[in-house]
Amino acid sequence: MTAKLLLWTARVLTLLMVVVSVLPMIPSGKWWIRLWEFPRLQLTCALVAALVLLAVHAWWNRPRTEHAVWVAVIFATVGWQLSHILPFTPLWPTEVPTAEFQSSEARVTLKLLSANVTYTNDRYDELLAMVQREDPDILLLIEVDRAWAEELTPLDQHYSYRVGEVRGEGLGIVLWSRFPLLEQEVKYLVSERRPSIFATLDVPGIGPVRYIGIHPVPPGLRGRTTRNDETSERQDSRVRDAELMLVARHVQKDSDNRWIVTGDFNDVGWSDTTQLFADLSDLKDPRRGRRLLSTYHAELPLWRYPIDHLFVSDGFHLIDLDRVRVLGSDHFAVTTTLAVAKKDQAKPKASAEEEEQASEMVEEGGEDAAEQGVSSTPGDQ
Repeated sequence: MTAKLLLWTARVLTLLMVVVSVLPMIPSGKWWIRLWEFPRLQLTCALVAALVLLAVHAWWNRPRTEHAVWVAVIFATVGWQLSHILPFTPLWPTEVPTAEFQSSEARVTLKLLSANVTYTNDRYDELLAMVQREDPDILLLIEVDRAWAEELTPLDQHYSYRVGEVRGEGLGIVLWSRFPLLEQEVKYLVSERRPSIFATLDVPGIGPVRYIGIHPVPPGLRGRTTRNDETSERQDSRVRDAELMLVARHVQKDSDNRWIVTGDFNDVGWSDTTQLFADLSDLKDPRRGRRLLSTYHAELPLWRYPIDHLFVSDGFHLIDLDRVRVLGSDHFAVTTTLAVAKKDQAKPKASAEEEEQASEMVEEGGEDAAEQGVSSTPGDQ
């Protein structure tokens, strides 16, 4: 009886893991499909558990052909999952080179910190202490509502420049900078409820650096429409995908400049959408070739994904990349220290197929936002 239970558990677990591993391959923006792009590491662990169950059953009842078939299925599925995960380990080449300094060499450096503070969190003093300890040059805080904005006023004594929008329901986003802001604008790319920050930083020693801070809507979130303030259905990934594509196009049109894009993408680094974003914009992920650096959920170590990101153009090398606990938040903060390097002025080389795919995402996202009653005006895009 125990042996039969082991075998059936292994069968069901393997079949379930295969199904949810295949689901993200379906070209759909449905949230219940797209969400399975997130737990690839967890699915791999579940497949290993199924493999162990099969091994125990084979040891008790002697190996047979069925065991070999299931093992082959498990190895194929694990290989598929690892193909997404391994690029975010030291086994892979890095995208952003590591900064190397000669002892007598002076290099321009800048430190960035991006954190989703969680608007229901009230541990304001701990956040201020963390920022003071990390001492970033550029600080992006997400989900800043009125209470948070009032408690964060001491930051204005340490940062001369500030831009953003304070909003409730986890929709606020604010940037503080030690560097002068040559240009600054809050844009609504797809949804009028989701502001993004566009700024040009005047960094001493190198001149203008283009910066974008974003917080697209997560798939599966129940939102509120602006028409009647009623709770809407769970949102698909299309609005998020469209916003990422519009940001990528913005970078693509001005690729001669240095770029930094940070924020809570509500998408994992290995997803097709984030990879298309990187291909279109030609921005690089410093995680690649180094570490996974999962940031959400901070309170659930076994159910954690890398969804808070920093992407940079060429012209930057990496000094340090880490995550920092934000007490009371369900996200870790991401800290990044960059050294300025020579820019090669290469243009993004996205394929025609990728350009077409991005256009479809933008169109579908706009339609989805319109159905939700939260679409932005064409001028905001």
